[in-house]
Amino acid sequence: MVKTLSRIPFLLLLLVVVLTIIIPSVPSSVGAHEISAADTAWMLTATALVLIMTPGLAFFYGGMVNKKNVISTMLQSFICMAIVAVIWVVFGFSLAFGESIGGFFGNPATFFMMQGVIDGAPWPGAPTIPLLLFAMFQLKFAIITPALITGAFAERINFKSYILFICLFLIFIYAPLAHATWHPDGILMNFGVLDFAGGTVVHMSAGWAALASALFLKKRYDTNHHPAHITYVMLGTGLLWFGWFGFNAGSALGSGDLAVIALGTTTTASAAAALAWIFFDAVKGKKPSALGTCIGAVVGLVAITPAAGFVTIPHSIAIGVIASVISNLVVDWRTRTSLDDTLDVFPCHGVGGMVGMLLTGVFASQAINSANETGNGLVFGETKLFLVHLAALVGVSVFAFFGSMLLLKITDMISKLRVTEEEEVLGLDLSQHDESL
Repeated sequence: MVKTLSRIPFLLLLLVVVLTIIIPSVPSSVGAHEISAADTAWMLTATALVLIMTPGLAFFYGGMVNKKNVISTMLQSFICMAIVAVIWVVFGFSLAFGESIGGFFGNPATFFMMQGVIDGAPWPGAPTIPLLLFAMFQLKFAIITPALITGAFAERINFKSYILFICLFLIFIYAPLAHATWHPDGILMNFGVLDFAGGTVVHMSAGWAALASALFLKKRYDTNHHPAHITYVMLGTGLLWFGWFGFNAGSALGSGDLAVIALGTTTTASAAAALAWIFFDAVKGKKPSALGTCIGAVVGLVAITPAAGFVTIPHSIAIGVIASVISNLVVDWRTRTSLDDTLDVFPCHGVGGMVGMLLTGVFASQAINSANETGNGLVFGETKLFLVHLAALVGVSVFAFFGSMLLLKITDMISKLRVTEEEEVLGLDLSQHDESL
């Protein structure tokens, strides 16, 4: 039975190869649509920047786990670049951005095997760049989202089961949320939800999936928890911060003023959050730490993501500080519970994403981005946007948490998610991959 199951992934990949022969998706013409060379150049750069965030995340997470689990933890991020890319080409892009089915998900046949993408008309929200470039830019978001979850179940997950879970997560959680939020006919888009670069789609979905995973897999057997390489964490933070400029500024989908604003808010929110984390630690009697500085910076990046192209530079500082303090408090709370979210994915990404979403409803200004048709934030005396975001937060949280819990149970029924106690004590590098540092 086990040997039969191990053959299925390779057989599926061979099926994809057969599909490439049957459906080569040869374009009828290339260059038929008028595009902007400047916008295209920037979006090519932004796409590359977002991709480098996944190796950055690998270093960020890899440095925090025990030495015997560094390779396994880093590979969990790296493998997403391979798996998600193939699924995206076959039908993932269609699920997220294909013809809308009820506003909840796209028709998987719309861009099946990238049909009509090379020669397709530009995406409505990105009229100055090729449709294929938009598809590849969005792919990088789809890659890093399941990778973010891995920090919650680090040091105790079966690698083969993990691969199955991220495939299910991409299809049933990420793609519907991306469609609902970013497709012109998406239900959240039409409800008036603002998510500039993925606070809801990426960080909330990953954060709630992380909480579900930590609850499902329960505590680690090995209680000896010492970060392997703080220097890896610092390197990972640098790569994440660098790549995040593509993540947020690239979400302007062009090289104009809005991209510059998003770059500016991203810079200041992260800087303020890094300071807030270590300054708040000092209030609690702790020494300023490299780990705290890095975590604070990432929380700021997470929180500003939904708001980056909707708020002013001063307000981005407020968002960074508020999110950092709240996430810091949630981390403290988590350490006093039995919840074993290994690398605090839920307190940092889940809570950071939710705080950022709510604060978008507080600080968003239509003067910054005229595409915001819902209204200004609470600080400008309007309530509609905040209430819309509050309602959406509840709905997305329920969907992402319970949907992920169901997928975890399905995965576990097919292939056990958790390694044995002996495999965990030995370390996942050896027990799962026969490799070591």
